[in-house]
Amino acid sequence: MSSAPPSDPSRPLGRGLRAPRALVVDDEADLRELLELTLVGMGLDVDCAPDLASARRLLAAGRYALCLTDMRLPDGDGLALVAEIGAGHPDTPVAVITAYGSAETAVAALKAGAFDYLSKPVGLEALRALVRSALRLSEAPAPDVPAEPARAGARSPGARAEGPPEAASGGMRAAAHGETATPAPSRAAAEPGAASALLIGVSPAIEAVRASIARLARSMAPVAITGESGSGKELAARLIHRLGSRAAQPFVAVNCGAIPESLMESEFFGHRRGAFTGADQDRVGFFQAADGGTLFLDEVADLPLAMQVKLLRAIQERRVRRVGATAEEPVDVRIVSATHQDLAKCVAAGRFRQDLFYRLNVIELRMPPLRERREDVAALSEAILARLAARAGLPAVPRLSSVTLRYLQTYAFPGNVRELENILERALAFSNGEVVNVEDLGLRPATLEAAPTERELDVELDLDRAGAVPPGSGASPMRDGPGPPAPVPSRAGGPGAAADAASRADGIGDVAPGAGDVPSSLPDYLDALEREAILRALERTRHNRTAAAKLLGISFRALRYRMQRLGIG
Repeated sequence: MSSAPPSDPSRPLGRGLRAPRALVVDDEADLRELLELTLVGMGLDVDCAPDLASARRLLAAGRYALCLTDMRLPDGDGLALVAEIGAGHPDTPVAVITAYGSAETAVAALKAGAFDYLSKPVGLEALRALVRSALRLSEAPAPDVPAEPARAGARSPGARAEGPPEAASGGMRAAAHGETATPAPSRAAAEPGAASALLIGVSPAIEAVRASIARLARSMAPVAITGESGSGKELAARLIHRLGSRAAQPFVAVNCGAIPESLMESEFFGHRRGAFTGADQDRVGFFQAADGGTLFLDEVADLPLAMQVKLLRAIQERRVRRVGATAEEPVDVRIVSATHQDLAKCVAAGRFRQDLFYRLNVIELRMPPLRERREDVAALSEAILARLAARAGLPAVPRLSSVTLRYLQTYAFPGNVRELENILERALAFSNGEVVNVEDLGLRPATLEAAPTERELDVELDLDRAGAVPPGSGASPMRDGPGPPAPVPSRAGGPGAAADAASRADGIGDVAPGAGDVPSSLPDYLDALEREAILRALERTRHNRTAAAKLLGISFRALRYRMQRLGIG
C-alpha cells in the first residue's frame, strides 16, 4: 500500500513521465490488495483507505485520476463519498464496488454521479476495462457540445456504426466477413447530416438537453432516451458518445424493430461457422463490433421477450456467447437505448421485462418535441435550408418570409424536426429559389395548433412587394399621388366581421388615422392597404390575375392566396 500523501495527482516516472494516481477505498484488506496489485500492474500509483475518514484526508491532500470505493464502509455509506467527490473533485471519475446482484445499489450509485460500477467478486478483465475508460475520461478536457455532430452511414440490417472510420467501414464490414473489428482513433465527419441541426437553438428546453448531455458524457451509466419520433434521440446518443471517454471507439446504432426475430441472436452476439444453415463463416455481432465503445439500441421496446432475456444477461455479465459457440467472450460497451413508447406502460402491459427496464433506465434523458421549442424553428429552418440549398446546388440560400416563419412557429409538428425538414424540402421545390412563402409550405391554417389569427400573421407580411407603404407616409399603394389612407373594409364573410362592425360602431375599431395619427388596429389598417393594392392592380389589368401578380411583384399563387384571405372575389 502507498502511504505517501498525494500532493500531486501523479508521480514522476522515469524520463519525465508521470503515472496517474488512483484511490482505493475498501474495508476488506484482501480486496484492497487485489485492487492495488492490479492497478499498479497497469502503471498507476495507488493510495488505499479502509474507511471514509481516511479517504477524505487523502482527497484533501491532492487529486486523483480515479477512485474505486466500496458501497458499505465501517463509518458510512460509499454514496456519500461519491457525492463529495462529485462536488469537490468533479474531474475525478468514481467507480463503486457493489455486492453481487445488487442492481438497486448500483443504480443508486450511478444516479448519484458514479462513473461506473463493479460487482463482487471483482473480475480483473472488467476492472482493467473500467480503469482504461476512467483514465481516458480523466485525461480528456471538458468538452463543448458541438452544433453539428457527425453522421454515420447505414450498415448491416438495423445497424449503423460511427466513430473510428475503420469501425464504421470495417467494424460492421468485419461482422459481415467474420473478421475482428479493430477500434481506431475517431475523426469527425466533414459533412453535416440531416439531424445535425437538431441541437441548434436557444430555447430553455434545448439548453437543458445540451447541459444534460455534457454531464452524461462523463459517466458510464446506461442512458434511456425518450421522446417522440423525429425529436432527435439518435443524435443525442451520438453526442453522448462523442463527448465521452469512448469517443475514439466505435458507435454502433441498432434499430431493434428492423431486425427479423429469427436473426436477432446472431445479429447481436454473432455466430460461428456452421452454427445454422447459411452460416458459412464466423461473424461478430453488434456487441463485439461496439467493444470499447457505445451500443445504441433504438426502439428498444420493439424487442421480443425472448431476446430481452438474452440482452439482460449480456448487459449484466458483460459477456456474450456467439451462436454455435461454447465459450463466452468479454465485451466492454456502454448501452444507450431509446424509444418513443412509454417503457413503464410496456412493463405494466407485460410487453417489456421489468428487470431489463431497470437496467436500461438508470438515467433518463427526455428529448423535447419541436412544439415545446418554437423559438428554435427559425434557426433550425435556416440550417436545414442551407443544407438543402447546398445539396441542390443553389447559388444562394433561400430565406423564409416573415409570415412563413410565423406559420411554422404555430404548426404542431407531429413529426418534429424530421417533419420540419420534409416541409422545407417540399417548399423549396415550389418556391422561386429566393424566398419561401407560406403558400409554398402546403400547410393549411386548420392544421395549426393554437394558431394566431390571420390579422396577427399579416402584420408581418412584406407588403412593400405588393406596393404598400408604411402607415403615415401619406401615400397609398397603386395610387399615382399622395392621398388620405384608404378606409378599412371588413372581410367579407370572414370570422369576426360582425364583431369588427360593432366595434367600429362603438368607435373602437376606427383604424383610419388622421394625419400623423397612429392606427388603432395595425392589422386591419395593413389589410386595407393590401386589399386596395390588389383591387387597383386587378382594375388596371382588367382582372387578369397573372398580369396583376406581375404588376404587384408577387407570384400568381401568392396573389391567389391573398385574395382568398381578404375575401376578394
